[in-house]
Amino acid sequence: MSILVIIEQSRKDVHRMSYEALVAGQALGQDYDLPVSALVLGHKTSGIVESIKGIKLNEILVAEDPLLNSYSSDGFSETVEQVIKNESPKFIVAGHTYMVRDFLPRVSAKLNLPFLADNIAYDVDNNDSLILTKQIFAGKLSAEIIPNSDGPFILSFQSAAFHKDDIIKGNGSIIREIPLSLDYTTIRTISEEPFQEVTGDVDLSSADIIVSVGRGIESKENMQIVKDFAKIMGAQLASSRPVVDSGWLEAYHQIGSSGQTVAPKLYFALGISGAIQHVVGMKGSKNIILINKDSEAPLFELANYGVVGDVLEIIPKLTEALRE
Repeated sequence: MSILVIIEQSRKDVHRMSYEALVAGQALGQDYDLPVSALVLGHKTSGIVESIKGIKLNEILVAEDPLLNSYSSDGFSETVEQVIKNESPKFIVAGHTYMVRDFLPRVSAKLNLPFLADNIAYDVDNNDSLILTKQIFAGKLSAEIIPNSDGPFILSFQSAAFHKDDIIKGNGSIIREIPLSLDYTTIRTISEEPFQEVTGDVDLSSADIIVSVGRGIESKENMQIVKDFAKIMGAQLASSRPVVDSGWLEAYHQIGSSGQTVAPKLYFALGISGAIQHVVGMKGSKNIILINKDSEAPLFELANYGVVGDVLEIIPKLTEALRE
């Protein structure tokens, strides 16, 4: 028995949430005293393998085939199914990405394995039983899920449930090629373009610094103030839903339950009150700095640093100071 972590690619690199899944896998490995392996699937994956060679793993399993050159739910589900049958892992772990949501339910159904999805944490009780925590009612409540068997299980974890910085480094992982049995009749659907979770040129999921703006900016004309600050900080620009609904930014900038989920090292929340729908998308940030003139804004409870003040007064002065 082992732990198998599925590695997903994003723009020819390892997806951020796959690094987080590796942290989850390593933690499970320590709790259950099981070896941890990573599964890299695709075509011409040497660069992806190289990216994870420095991580403490028992093995890196490589499942390569020209038919996996582009994502398809048929090809990926069939590949993962074959690997699970051959390797018999106790846990199959992945980040809860759009791609994972697309193909892993098929694996679950075909192999009759429980797919316990979108978790934010886990625990192990005194009897070594797994306890999973997930959010319900748009993040307003958390529920504990206790499986009624010992596995195997397919698990996916929400963005920022674990942090890439907590990966245990190591060397000497065995790289093993997995023989596959795929043919063109297996692949009935092929994505027209490489699967992406975002549109436009904004990839908030991989940003180290995010400047996010809320209704406290007051008008579209004031958006330039925030854009200037984001530029000088080398940050990606994001927003809460009211800013998008008002037409001040495009929808792909939105953070929250109906937008993107992020976990940057530094998150500036400018004029954002902290509605739960926004908080669920950014609460995994390492450091949160809030500027809001409402001292009762709920986000102050989550922020590492808070300033009670007007964004329209503070940010221009801060930008000017950073330019000097």
